Amino acid sequence: MPISIVLSNLSWSTPDGRPLFSHLDLSFGAERTGLVGRNGVGKTTLVKLIAGDLLPQSGSISFNGRLGILRQSVQVRADETVADLFDASEALAVLKRAEAGEATNEELASADWTLEARIAAALDRVGLDVTPETPLVTLSGGQRTRCGLAALIVDDPDFLILDEPTNNLDRDGRAAVIDLLSGWRAGAIVISHDRELLDTMDAIVELTSLGASRYGGNWSQYRERKALELSAAEHDFAEAEKRVAEVERSAQAAVERQARRDKAGRKMAAKGGIPRILLGGMKERSEMTSGENTRLAERRRAQVLQDAAAAREKIEILQPLTVKLPTSGLPANRIVLRMEGVTAGYEPERPILRDFDFVITGPERVAITGPNGSGKTTLLALISGALEPWSGTVRVVRSALLDQRVSLLGPSLSIRDNFRKLNPNADENACRAALARFMFRADAALQVVSSLSGGQLLRAGLACVLGGSVPPSLLILDEPTNHLDIDSIAAVEAGLRAYDGALLVVSHDEVFLDNIGIERRLELPARTVSNS
Repeated sequence: MPISIVLSNLSWSTPDGRPLFSHLDLSFGAERTGLVGRNGVGKTTLVKLIAGDLLPQSGSISFNGRLGILRQSVQVRADETVADLFDASEALAVLKRAEAGEATNEELASADWTLEARIAAALDRVGLDVTPETPLVTLSGGQRTRCGLAALIVDDPDFLILDEPTNNLDRDGRAAVIDLLSGWRAGAIVISHDRELLDTMDAIVELTSLGASRYGGNWSQYRERKALELSAAEHDFAEAEKRVAEVERSAQAAVERQARRDKAGRKMAAKGGIPRILLGGMKERSEMTSGENTRLAERRRAQVLQDAAAAREKIEILQPLTVKLPTSGLPANRIVLRMEGVTAGYEPERPILRDFDFVITGPERVAITGPNGSGKTTLLALISGALEPWSGTVRVVRSALLDQRVSLLGPSLSIRDNFRKLNPNADENACRAALARFMFRADAALQVVSSLSGGQLLRAGLACVLGGSVPPSLLILDEPTNHLDIDSIAAVEAGLRAYDGALLVVSHDEVFLDNIGIERRLELPARTVSNS
């Protein structure tokens, strides 16, 4: 029987009663499928339902074959090792006892003599130089993700489920994920905002508030189809609005015609000569006709308004977000960052940067790249002032750092209150106008920061640091796309392309870097990572 996952009439609502999807019918076969959709639409919930971590509230899920799951983030215990991630600790212990001549006959009979070699080959395939004994807590999030990929290679399941597999991965790690999937001939469901990865898919399934839609082909082909759908939806909406206007005009004309007839009837009655019984009948027919016309007009109006609302809703789902950034007024020859002879780190005698020099002049767009652990976060900490250099100097003009958590915003405050706190000289009108440019209008500006999605959080951060009367000359972004959906990434890209200040960006997302017009790269070399 061919491998498959079949969802039938599946429904799920959040604990507060908000429906994520209703009566969903969907199937996945032996192909690589990218699962996309805006933040909060239910992608991760759907994967949890397939994995059995959640039970359907109604409907059913059936599949044949074995599942292999790479989750977005995994908490590890202090005593867990790489071998535990492979679920191979006991099997490897048996091999060690066999080498020492201490294994029982039963253990020798069941021993997996190729296991060590398969684990080593899988780790090498994902570019990770660790051993089965390496504690997981000593590895970065990206390194643990690579270990998880290696474990899937060894397990060789019938169906892969990968939830944001390239988050926190450097270029080599991303290449390992793409390489694994390019050679995968079984089934795979990949939740991702990584457009480079999604371009290797065989199909795209988009989850929206209207349900799920399947598109054959990769991400680029899907976007072409979506552009056509948006154009068609905009045409349908324009036609629906025309029909609304026509119905309104027709209804008004009918009212005016009836008013003229009623006026003429009253004039005739005033002149006399018409029997009272006939006048009564004429009045009754007039009232009946008027009532029928009113009811007919209301039914037509309700229908065309419903059609217009449906067309508008489709556009709102298809229409990408927009972000507009104000001008910084940065002149071309102004030095915004100068680092001279900087040596810094966190442990004595183990500097992460040594005798480091770096300059950004004018509205340059610079990307900081390099493998995980090369010092990118340390460099940003030095520039932002969160870390003092051991030696050398760091000089920076007015700047703003937006890290992955946008930690400059107070989580318990509203977006409006954060703006006023960061821009104390702005009055309420200026505050509201600035937030409106970032699509936080009216009550949306009163949302508490801790309740925001990833895309909303980054937009709120940009609004608060760039919406003031004197925006920073240097904007620093640390992995800004990691927790954004693709529509939000596109919105941020559009805003950054129009920004006239200097940009310093840490990102492994090559498509993002290309789309925001990066002009120069600072490549940090790899540092030795301890395996013990």
